[in-house]
Amino acid sequence: MSVSITEVTYGADQVGLISGFRFLPGQAGQPIASEEAVHFLQQPAQDDGFVWLHFNLAHAACERWLRARMPLPDDFFAMLHAGSSSTRIEPSDGMLLAVINDVALGFGVVTSDVATLWVAAGSRLLVTARVRPLRSVDRLRAAVKSGEVFPSARSLLFHLMQDQADVMAGIVRESARKVDHIEDRFLAEHLQDHRAELSGMRRTLVRMQRLLAPEPGALFRLLNRPPAWLAEHDVQALRESTEEFSLVLNDLASLVERIKLLQEELAAKLNEQTNRTLFTLTMVTVLALPINIVAGFFGMNVGGVPLANHPHGFWVLVLLVASFTFLAGWWAFSRQNAR
Repeated sequence: MSVSITEVTYGADQVGLISGFRFLPGQAGQPIASEEAVHFLQQPAQDDGFVWLHFNLAHAACERWLRARMPLPDDFFAMLHAGSSSTRIEPSDGMLLAVINDVALGFGVVTSDVATLWVAAGSRLLVTARVRPLRSVDRLRAAVKSGEVFPSARSLLFHLMQDQADVMAGIVRESARKVDHIEDRFLAEHLQDHRAELSGMRRTLVRMQRLLAPEPGALFRLLNRPPAWLAEHDVQALRESTEEFSLVLNDLASLVERIKLLQEELAAKLNEQTNRTLFTLTMVTVLALPINIVAGFFGMNVGGVPLANHPHGFWVLVLLVASFTFLAGWWAFSRQNAR
């Protein structure tokens, strides 16, 4: 008797299968084990639905099992070892092969690291494989478990791409909210050194932008010359996902540029504040020079010290030093204000 995927713990499947679902026409997905999926795919093609299998490539036996038991084209395995994680989607042997970059999902901790997902979508089979957990796949799995109905394996792929765009949009919104907060404090003259925080956000967003930027181009190339076996409603769904993802990328690029400008303004403001502080310290040092010089001269143990025997000599020197200090300070600060 086969064991349902929902009854085993995470990563316990002997071939690296994280989750598997079988979809019958008009019904929600039901958990399926790896060997049950192989038996289903070996049956003659009928109108009996499709399966979605999600694998962990970090499992030692995963790729070997996929090569031996899954009807996947060689191009899929070539993508696994291509070395490049640039986003792309292309047809191959009646299937859609895709490399999708998304935000990694830690165990209980949401991160901003980017991870890669490899996808193969056919008429009866959708295979997704990754090394690190991804947020968009987690959202898709939650949708399947909640009972959402999917008419085809490719519709799952397009839903996954929609989830990817939604995750990116959420990250852009959250980053924009943080930038708004920093900008409001900056405009309110509550100056703090947020350069490290801004640099971290900008570095993450630029990395995401670099990895995700090729996706709209790859999708548009596929839409311009779609394969004959790709249904019209699938083409329309892919077009909608592409347009939304393009908007997210534009927002991402605008936010990166905004962070860059805010960094420059913040650096200029901090430099201005530092210059004012250095000027004040310099002026205090310069204005203290007359007192130090006079104290040095009158502290010498030599004869002929002026006003040594004068009854009001101390106050004469105090008046002389104070007058010189006042005139020097007035001259220096008036020149500073005139600039």
